[in-house]
Amino acid sequence: MTVEFVAAFPVLVLVAVIAVNAGLFLSECAAFDRAACEAVRVHATSPAFGATADEACGAIGADLAEGFSRDYLATSVESVDKAGGLMTYAMTLEFSPTLFGMGLKTEVFGVSLPKISHRVEHTVDPYKPGVFL
Repeated sequence: MTVEFVAAFPVLVLVAVIAVNAGLFLSECAAFDRAACEAVRVHATSPAFGATADEACGAIGADLAEGFSRDYLATSVESVDKAGGLMTYAMTLEFSPTLFGMGLKTEVFGVSLPKISHRVEHTVDPYKPGVFL
């Protein structure tokens, strides 16, 4: 019975680590989607007179960085001009796996735990305040 436990324990820990990290990642993605939409709505859909897309990216990035300031998360924002004066903002959340919240780990029992990223894009028309496309 001891030999069976020794053989099964690493597999059980690995499955538990994957399940906890998957749940945490999905939870953070859901919160990030809501926060990113709100940040774009506030900062990009009705820019101040003379404000540039870079300033909006900075404001969006500051809001997201404040809301997702945990050790295992990183955020980034970029903007892309589209035809017709439309602007697309792409926000990325990068998640680093943890070992039950005890710190960042790159591997468990020799199995690599790579970083996972989630990207969301919103297109806005800066000439029509408050309009998402």
